[in-house]
Amino acid sequence: MTAATTSALEYLWEARSIAIVGASNRDGALGSLPIKYLQRYGYAGTIVPINPSAKEVHGLPSYPSLAVAPMPIDLALVMVSATHVADTIDECAAAGIPMVIIGASGFAEAGPEGAALQREIESRAKSAGIRLLGPNCIGAVGFATKLMATFTPLFSAREVPWQTGNIGFVSQSGALGFGAVSLALERGLGLGWAINTGNEADVTALEVLEALAQLQSCHALLAYLEQLSDANALRRLAVLGKPMAFIKAGGSDAGASAAASHTGALATADRVVNAALRKYGIARAQDVDELLDFGEAFSQPRRPAGPRVAVVSTSGGSGILATDAIESSTLTLATLGEATQAVLDEFVPAFGSTTNPVDVTATVMSDVSVFSRCLDAVADDPGVDTIIACFCVLVDDDVDAIVSTLGTVAARSGKPVLVARTGGDFLAPLAKDALRHAGIPSYTTPTRAVRAADALWTVWAEGRSPTVLTLQSVTPPSHADEHSLKLLLAAAGLPVTRGRLVHSDSDAQDAVLELGGLAVGKAVVPGLLHKTDAGGVELGITPETASRVYQRLKQLGGEVRFEEMVTGHTEVLVGVASTPLGPVVSVGTGGIHTEAMGDVTVRLAPVDMHEAAAMIAETAVGRLLTSTRGQPAGDIPSLAQLVATVSQIVDGWPAGFELDLNPVAVFPTGIRILDAAYVEPRAK
Repeated sequence: MTAATTSALEYLWEARSIAIVGASNRDGALGSLPIKYLQRYGYAGTIVPINPSAKEVHGLPSYPSLAVAPMPIDLALVMVSATHVADTIDECAAAGIPMVIIGASGFAEAGPEGAALQREIESRAKSAGIRLLGPNCIGAVGFATKLMATFTPLFSAREVPWQTGNIGFVSQSGALGFGAVSLALERGLGLGWAINTGNEADVTALEVLEALAQLQSCHALLAYLEQLSDANALRRLAVLGKPMAFIKAGGSDAGASAAASHTGALATADRVVNAALRKYGIARAQDVDELLDFGEAFSQPRRPAGPRVAVVSTSGGSGILATDAIESSTLTLATLGEATQAVLDEFVPAFGSTTNPVDVTATVMSDVSVFSRCLDAVADDPGVDTIIACFCVLVDDDVDAIVSTLGTVAARSGKPVLVARTGGDFLAPLAKDALRHAGIPSYTTPTRAVRAADALWTVWAEGRSPTVLTLQSVTPPSHADEHSLKLLLAAAGLPVTRGRLVHSDSDAQDAVLELGGLAVGKAVVPGLLHKTDAGGVELGITPETASRVYQRLKQLGGEVRFEEMVTGHTEVLVGVASTPLGPVVSVGTGGIHTEAMGDVTVRLAPVDMHEAAAMIAETAVGRLLTSTRGQPAGDIPSLAQLVATVSQIVDGWPAGFELDLNPVAVFPTGIRILDAAYVEPRAK
């Protein structure tokens, strides 16, 4: 992002002057609301109403056109109908306005004619060097500057719980986005910026996020997105190091073109999005409430050093719920040291628990100093990275002392402390604000607190930066058939099955003998990816049956390959598929039941050995590869090495490819690629 681009986007929240094109005196009119908001909330800049038939709008001098406005204008909020927007863009260009917000609908969202109109305004703006937000956009708000370049009805409410803070919120949806803003304000969550990008004819949500992330005053970012396909923008955001959480709603084109191979079919849009966000340390929220929960966690200043969580509860039930939530997250339940448990034994009643989760029981609440010493002991444990304190009923008399204790422990230890306060607000109406002022995020249930802690660890986890390549990439195959692909993989040092092409009856018999007297025959036919379904694979070939099998496979229209037959293995899928968010590597159950099982995990490529091993451990087939009931374990290190290598050698391959290694045979010692398929990029 260039400096010029950044400065233009900053006018969305720091403009010193704003023109309202289509300004109106009529109450409730869309051209009236922005002016009333700017006046009501105390915008200190210059407001310039543009109305060809009014000399004054809401007590301000009005001008018939931008051309006669006597002052320079940083930002124009265009509130005219869609058919008049293109000419207004030309007027903005003539007036030297660098940033324009288009509020009108009736563009790409309205069909082909609207899409053509959108392309027209985009072209005119680009030619003039103007940046566009929208169209079909509710606008932008800078809370610190009181710049209300919006017509959302939110700010017309009788009382708006205004709260200026350091969190940026960006939404591709206008109504839902500002609905979420209202919920954030109701919570007391401090927002600094709220931007709706609408149809994104020019400025995108990721661009706005990147511009906000570069502001020193912005501490965290939240977003609601419906499309996500710019991998480069995600990389740039990750480098800027601000904690981020996104809702990614709806279908994505990230995996839409990937369906020719098993790998492509399993690299679904949602899995690709999860892999990309995980790669770049961005937490994914499932709904608006959870997104704001994550924002609460991001608003506290402390960072977890690791994933280990200690739960301190006044209720055994709360501890159980927290433990259940931890087990389904990327967090781990911390193991408390002997010294910590010894200290806890001094205070915790016998019917409580001094192991994690720690149940101090409600009896310690009668003496807050005891509760404080318990928390101190847990916070001082070097095996604890984050503390979740769970209360079931917190009433007025308890609030001040408990909040003070929690705040002191957090400040002294430097470890994040989150609270699960399960009880009605009427029990302690001041508790929520008191905890927030102490820098302690609070939630109504242990599960929500754990999910927020998980998001906090996601955004600060070590090693989230892209894996450094240690291998040279390999030129993609010039031919898509299995034989050519296996030659390429073997040349890259990967373990493929021994075999060769056969060209006659006698050659087929010789090949079986060379392969140990038992072989597998395969039809090598261009475009035939699923050979088993087409009868293109035959097992258990002997010298006596070699000729017959060769002749049958030859009739399928291509060449024939014989290769060694292996047994005593577990079948695994390893593959890479190109997506708009970058290549993704997949690992899961292999063989003919791959898609039916749906047992797969994906990451954005490349991955290293450590991440590859973590992927394997996440799958059901990975658990099968561990030694159970006296059966030998599979060679997981060799499989992890294959996953890492494959994820790296495809660097630079053309967009749209798919590489399917299925199955990969995993033995107690060693692995072998039994089948391989390459899908060439489709012609556009």
